[in-house]
Amino acid sequence: QENAAPLSTIGYEGRSLEGYLNLLLRSGVTLLCDVRRNPFSRKWGFSKNTLAMACEAVRIRYENLPELGIAAEKRHAVESEEDRDALFADYEQHTLPEAEAAIERIREWIRGGERVALTCFERDARDCHRSRLAKAVSRGGKMKKAADL
Repeated sequence: QENAAPLSTIGYEGRSLEGYLNLLLRSGVTLLCDVRRNPFSRKWGFSKNTLAMACEAVRIRYENLPELGIAAEKRHAVESEEDRDALFADYEQHTLPEAEAAIERIREWIRGGERVALTCFERDARDCHRSRLAKAVSRGGKMKKAADL
């Protein structure tokens, strides 16, 4: 797809693997970047190896950059909107600056012509660290805001 966004985000919460892959394909995604620190899921189809094979089967490249994720113990401590905001502020102030090399890899994929989707669990990107990551990638790559699939 010529007009596909160079950067988008997608969560698999509440989606079937088939519906998720179809959405990626319809959106012109060529590379799925898994940004979970621990890319395992109790939901069928969304653990790293199964997801990578499913992507490969539909000709979407799969990459995992776990250094861009948030540790489970930090996520499990979130009990309120304030906690979530504090978690994301910490992510922006500490995790992202330390992961500049991984962020630059995403920009390089995009400069190379890939249509990248950042993926994690939460369906709504505003409830997920990937929205903050997408902003950081876009800012440094001087591109428009990422689309949320």
